[in-house]
Formats: sequence, C-alpha cells, structure tokens
Amino acid sequence: MSRDTYKYHFKQGNKILHTGITNDPERREQEHQQTYGDDGHITKVGSATTIAAALKWEREQTERGRPTRRQRG
Repeated sequence: MSRDTYKYHFKQGNKILHTGITNDPERREQEHQQTYGDDGHITKVGSATTIAAALKWEREQTERGRPTRRQRG
C-alpha cells in the first residue's frame, strides 16, 4: 500500500477550522483559503500514511468533535 495521504488541520492562528486528509496539501490549503481566508494554513499531522489509515484517523477526529468534511451541511 502506498503512503501518499496526509492528515492535516487547517488553522487560523491556534484555532483549528477544519480537520481532514489529502494527497495534495498545497492544493487543499488553497481551497480552504478560498473558504476561510488567506491567513489560514495547513499543519500536517504526522507523516504520509495509507488512505485506509488516514480515513480511520479522520473518523476518529469526527468522533472527538473536530471539524471535518462529514460535519458540514
């Protein structure tokens, strides 16, 4: 299995606005900046991992109440 997926938090200052996974952090950061503003940035969580492990992590983040794509309306 390929380790090409990154776990991340999109933050403004110390506030986490979005928690997610991506295979292209630079592109995803630009997409979030269009929604949340140019002063936000991605902070990678750990190193690259498999998609299966990243999806498991994302589910755990949702269960902990972190803002993820699954919580958006």
